[in-house]
Amino acid sequence: MTKRAQYLTVYRLGQAWGDSVIQIRALPNGLGMSRCGFSVTRSVGKAVIRNRVRRLLKEIVRLAPAKAGWDVVFVARPSVVTADYHELKQSVDTLLARAHLLRDKDEMVDTRVD
Repeated sequence: MTKRAQYLTVYRLGQAWGDSVIQIRALPNGLGMSRCGFSVTRSVGKAVIRNRVRRLLKEIVRLAPAKAGWDVVFVARPSVVTADYHELKQSVDTLLARAHLLRDKDEMVDTRVD
């Protein structure tokens, strides 16, 4: 997701799930693919820390077997600074499972690159 309006739509109309480290907001998008956005505010830390958190989240989400057809925004909370990669991955996996956004083992995967 790249546009402010897309984020605002997910914030306004999407459902939210969260824990102490991150919060996710999700909304069906009607497309054949999922779009992800990342929000890491200044309350998390300075630019170096925010960018590190954003890179970690992007990699974790890239490797997660998520369902297609959703707009998902990942919002980092200030306590994310003390979390390592494995804690963050566990948090993302748990929240995606609670939101029923993880792909089933028998679902077809489209790996085309447009």
